[in-house]
Amino acid sequence: MRESYDVIVIGSGLGGLVCATTLAKEGLSVLVLEKNNQYGGNLQTFVRNRCIFDTGVHYIGGLDKGQNLYRYFHYLGIADKLRLKRMDRDGFDIVTFDNDPNEYPYAQGGSNFVEQLSRYFPEERNGIERFYATMKATCQRFPLYRLDATETYQWNEETLGLKVSDVINSCTSNPKLRAILGGTNLLYAGIENKTPFYVHALSINSYIDSAWRCVNGGGQIAKLLIKELHRYGGETRKCQEVVQFHLENGVLRSVSTADGNTYRAASFISNVDPKKTLNLIGDYPVRKSYASRIREAENTISSFSLYIVLKPRCLPYLNSNYYHFKDEASVWSNAHYRVADWPNGYMVSMNAKHGHERWAETMTVFTYMRFDEVSEWANTYNTVAKANYRGASYEQFKQRKTEIMLNELEKKFPNLREHINAIYVSTPLTYRDYIGNETGGMYGFVKDANHPLRNSLPPRTKIRNLLLTGQGISMHGILGVTISAMLTCTELLGKEYLLGKINTYGNAEFTTT
Repeated sequence: MRESYDVIVIGSGLGGLVCATTLAKEGLSVLVLEKNNQYGGNLQTFVRNRCIFDTGVHYIGGLDKGQNLYRYFHYLGIADKLRLKRMDRDGFDIVTFDNDPNEYPYAQGGSNFVEQLSRYFPEERNGIERFYATMKATCQRFPLYRLDATETYQWNEETLGLKVSDVINSCTSNPKLRAILGGTNLLYAGIENKTPFYVHALSINSYIDSAWRCVNGGGQIAKLLIKELHRYGGETRKCQEVVQFHLENGVLRSVSTADGNTYRAASFISNVDPKKTLNLIGDYPVRKSYASRIREAENTISSFSLYIVLKPRCLPYLNSNYYHFKDEASVWSNAHYRVADWPNGYMVSMNAKHGHERWAETMTVFTYMRFDEVSEWANTYNTVAKANYRGASYEQFKQRKTEIMLNELEKKFPNLREHINAIYVSTPLTYRDYIGNETGGMYGFVKDANHPLRNSLPPRTKIRNLLLTGQGISMHGILGVTISAMLTCTELLGKEYLLGKINTYGNAEFTTT
């Protein structure tokens, strides 16, 4: 092990691994420190009953050759090594409602997206076209989305202050279509009259370009990145939780881990929650307004998830995700549920596996859950690295919520219980313990169109050689975090240099299907 590194990356979520691999590829000595027993953050998978479950990556967009995520991953050396299954071209996402037999599709390809939805709303075709065109135009205002090093981000009020609900409402007055166009907002924890439209556009558009499932789980992304990192001389250490920063004259000199190790570097990148990073800075003086901005940032809501092992050859494999709601109003009230009405909606996804195209082996279901529902057990912690039992009352809570969830699922998937072999459950406490957000927030900080810059952080901190990356500072999701990580890397490598290198890999023309 080296005495010192050019860069130490704290946390091995996607943002940290993209930064580490990029910087190692560009010739820097890099070390990644991870607190858990498994690398990957939201890329982590787990195995139950010989079935692989994703914890955060249910599908990926923009991976056709020439598209933006493909080009980023091609530069990183992993694009052509991923094992992928293309989702249904005519309906990779399906939005459904109680007491409505129709299944409303999100199709791949812009013209196909318009065509498939227009079959259900022929009189609304112009509005659907306008919605898609607005989404595309909004994405084009973010140069790193299209890998353009010659322009800067257009952080203006028009782009950041536009609300997703306002855009949808301007495109159609049809209540059902409005609900459908906002129906995949579980991807970003959307809040009516608050969430900016750019969050919706950047989250949804890449899936419309092309939508894929990772065969045998998204953990392969982390494994491939680590393999490339090692190939370029980078190092990784797991079970190394950073617990202390050592600062001197405005510079971070070294970090110490829980087991007493100390690591030195010229620069540091934190891929942990910005609030935790601020705690690690400790009493070292930083501008009060900067510290308050981080401490007061609102976390996105967390999740309650079921990981269901199905009996063999019982339930057909669905090559689409389902977003289901009780009614049209539930699309935007889902995150602000009353406990007595929970859940107002949920997402269902199935894992892809080679050789099993007809029958599903697993089903993953997630819905929103506030942290206050599990606050009774907030002082308990349980991970593979630090296993603890939260108690019988917590297990009873999970069982009670599971039964409620199954009752809702059987409205859409009749007799589902008969096809279940086993169920495993995660709550906001699970997300908190593994990912590190204080309340188990799924997508970093809440973005608010009413206060566009409040919860977005620049990569540079008030410590000269400390940078930030990950969903806590900018966009979430595979594409959003990858772009955020590249933006962090430009602080060390230069934007024109790095984007120029990326654009030399693969097809330099941005294409869509």
